[in-house]
Amino acid sequence: MRVMAQMAMVMNLDKCIGCHTCSVTCKQAWTNRAGTEYVWFNNVETRPGLGYPRTYEDQDKWEGGWVRKANGRLELKAGGRIKKLLSIFSNPKLPSINDYYEPWTYDYETLTNSPQTDTFPVARPKSLISGKDMNVEWSANWDDDLGGSMEHASRDVMLKGIEDKVKFEFEQTFMFYLPRICEHCLNPSCAASCPSGAIYKREEDGIVLVDQDRCRGWRMCVSGCPYKKVYFNHKTGKAEKCTFCYPRIEVGIPTVCAETCVGRLRYIGLMLYDADKVLEAASVENDHDLYEAQRSVFLDPRDPEIERAALDAGIAPDWIEAAKKSPVLKLITDYKVALPLHPEYRTMPMVWYIPPLSPVVDVVKETGEDAEDQRNLFAAIDTLRIPVEYLANLFTAGDPVPVDMVLKKLAAMRSYMRDINLGRDPDESIAEAVGMTGEEIYEMFRLLAIAKYEDRYVIPSAHAEQAHSLEELATECAVGDYGGGQQDLFGEGSGYPTPVAVENFRMLQDRQTSDTLATPEDKTSRVNLLNWDGKGTPEGLFPSRKDD
Repeated sequence: MRVMAQMAMVMNLDKCIGCHTCSVTCKQAWTNRAGTEYVWFNNVETRPGLGYPRTYEDQDKWEGGWVRKANGRLELKAGGRIKKLLSIFSNPKLPSINDYYEPWTYDYETLTNSPQTDTFPVARPKSLISGKDMNVEWSANWDDDLGGSMEHASRDVMLKGIEDKVKFEFEQTFMFYLPRICEHCLNPSCAASCPSGAIYKREEDGIVLVDQDRCRGWRMCVSGCPYKKVYFNHKTGKAEKCTFCYPRIEVGIPTVCAETCVGRLRYIGLMLYDADKVLEAASVENDHDLYEAQRSVFLDPRDPEIERAALDAGIAPDWIEAAKKSPVLKLITDYKVALPLHPEYRTMPMVWYIPPLSPVVDVVKETGEDAEDQRNLFAAIDTLRIPVEYLANLFTAGDPVPVDMVLKKLAAMRSYMRDINLGRDPDESIAEAVGMTGEEIYEMFRLLAIAKYEDRYVIPSAHAEQAHSLEELATECAVGDYGGGQQDLFGEGSGYPTPVAVENFRMLQDRQTSDTLATPEDKTSRVNLLNWDGKGTPEGLFPSRKDD
């Protein structure tokens, strides 16, 4: 047994409102540069729909992920080393700009500089690639709010085989939002596809990154990733992808997308797993067994033997304690309500999802029955507008049994908590019907519905003594003295580059030690809310009362 640690995320799709705040903040933080106009490390898709890029889930077309050969061994769906070497200068399995979308801006000068006229000036869309006028025909979430449902959503790859169970008439259809980031897989096919070895998985926390110095722009990683979460920057000639906001993770704060999530649907925590079992789990014969196979790879840090093995493997004690408190561990292992996205790709993804239950109450209400009664809820799960089979195609390789059980647990939680909220004695039979205890149902409710910040994000800080394995701390610098030395003495780009972890340390130190006031010259009236930690009321934010 080889114990390793992995940062993981769980998203509760029942709480996603499709506001795209996560996408916008991620865009501002990571992909607001030239060459990344079409790049969305975090995007929110409307399901059913074509996704981003279009039909990325059609692996017969894109050949991403792994396949199991007859001898039980895994092979890249796009082919092994010899095939990749022969096609290294011409890779035909790449999404085009039409599969993504042609990024655009608007001719705002027409509005701002227009003289007074009888007609209202129009700011036409202009391509960010060619600079010419264009017609906007597609974007990162064109399916949003049922736009063009009959034209586009009906071609959703996940509808294959269940077309007769999904209705697209406006009054009968249903949709939900699916936020997506890089899965930071345990068995990443993007890393295996890279001829340069530029994509690697960090040993200390499992985050998958691209070494920009080693990347040669072959773009095999784009083809190899079945989730199409590796992008090519045509400006720099390098591949880029979601970094799981590792500079923030290293100092114990959540990713930008999780921090700014309006619905508070994201949970981040540490998982311990047996690295020796990953390949075996990814190679199971039946696709339906992949979900349980991946769950069997995870280790329980509360087991004394696992804790000793983790310490022997060099995992710090505070990381083990964080793994014990991990909300991801509870949702995946304890309550078993989180499911992986497309386990059939055999990449062992580490961003899991709680499927949506929202429409089940409305279905029961239409019959005139009690919409919160557990018996009615359980019976209604089979009549959801989005069939269980569709969710199974997304999360369990087509096996509806685990999805059905998750939905029943969520329905049981609603029914059980209603009795408590109405002052009734809780009905333990509701919890027993889904293989849980009343206490477990209550704790799951607290985590899913009213969890506090520190319960949703349990992220241990990186250790300075592990600097040799953390590439961002590898330079010799006194972090406590703001990095030491003179940076950028002759302007931007001169001197040694500041390591990201050090730069992040400076930001946090400035925020925690600086005045809450905007400028030293005017300390009595101006407040800089960017430096406010959210605790209490900073002086100067509100006018003083007369009785003060």
